[in-house]
Amino acid sequence: MSDSVKIGLIQASHDVDGNQPVEVHKKKAIEKHIGLVEEAAGRGAQIICLQEIFYGPYFCSEQNTKWYDSAEEIPNGPTTGLFQELARKLGVVIVLPIYEREGIATYYNTAAVIDADGSYLGKYRKQHIPHVAVGKDGYGFWEKYYFKPGNLGYPVFDTAFAKVGVYICYDRHFPEGARLLGLNGAEIVFNPSATVAGLSEYLWKLEQPAHAVANGYYLGAINRVGYEAPWKMGEFYGQSYLVDPKGNFVASASRDKDEVIIGEMNKKLIREVRDTWQFYRDRRPETYGEMTSLLP
Repeated sequence: MSDSVKIGLIQASHDVDGNQPVEVHKKKAIEKHIGLVEEAAGRGAQIICLQEIFYGPYFCSEQNTKWYDSAEEIPNGPTTGLFQELARKLGVVIVLPIYEREGIATYYNTAAVIDADGSYLGKYRKQHIPHVAVGKDGYGFWEKYYFKPGNLGYPVFDTAFAKVGVYICYDRHFPEGARLLGLNGAEIVFNPSATVAGLSEYLWKLEQPAHAVANGYYLGAINRVGYEAPWKMGEFYGQSYLVDPKGNFVASASRDKDEVIIGEMNKKLIREVRDTWQFYRDRRPETYGEMTSLLP
């Protein structure tokens, strides 16, 4: 396995009006993202990550049971199967964030991880679920209406090219899971997101480089772009990026364009940083008991 791995991050707008049927959203978005994945692979990407719930709008702007129909089983749903075939054809690893249904009516915000031979390696379920108002007209991040908190822990997937962890959107505000991904062996962590200007932008290039530095891994942050009708609750400001374990930005995307960015991760740098800063060696877990208590 080479020390050098090319990473592809995909950010995109979603141009279908939210009043359209769920099937229209999924069809248009999947067609667009297949083309973007093929572009990333053509430019040498070996591991490719898409944005949060890539096959539709950020429907959490409203509370509407219509969007439950967009959820699929993982790995037995059609979208996972389609991208397994694509990963096999292109020889790439794909991190695929979609809306998951388990059983009759239990829903999660999930990312499936597909290896370069098309095999399904497993999934991560978003742990931290926000429920906050944003701007006017009653729009917000009404995620507790749609998602049950994750229950699969913080798994790391041993792919053909690197050990991959996933954190999803709001998770990025919590350092505890970021540390657990590192302890579980992640060499790169992906954070597919849907986040708007005026709320989180001042944190966007602050928190995640800090996670990369504190834990000695690469981090790929992905955000969608544009305004989504009919809600238009804010601008999805893009600026997806890959950051290294020293906090340096390896590659960055624009604010407002559909874009595939390619950056290179170097595992030798991970070892160099961890040898210099022995944060894992110098941990004191026996002193952290209160971290698991519901303190005020």
